[in-house]
Amino acid sequence: MAHIKAQLRDYLLNELNLPLQPEELQDDTMLVSDRIMDSISSLMLVEYLEKTFNISFEPHEVTAENLDSLNIIEAFVNQKQVSAKAA
Repeated sequence: MAHIKAQLRDYLLNELNLPLQPEELQDDTMLVSDRIMDSISSLMLVEYLEKTFNISFEPHEVTAENLDSLNIIEAFVNQKQVSAKAA
């Protein structure tokens, strides 16, 4: 699902205005751990993910473990979408 990463990359660089050049935002760039994103950016990202990918975060899921890189976010979104279809 490369389109998830492409949409995320676009959102992070253009809407959140993260302090990165496009070539610096790799699939494994640590966004939270390396303090590229702060708590406000994380919440804005969660809102974007919920609206764009039709998923819902539980409060305990808004963590670095689920939001720390494009790879991690993509896997989390895919997991949530599969779970929603199975329900």
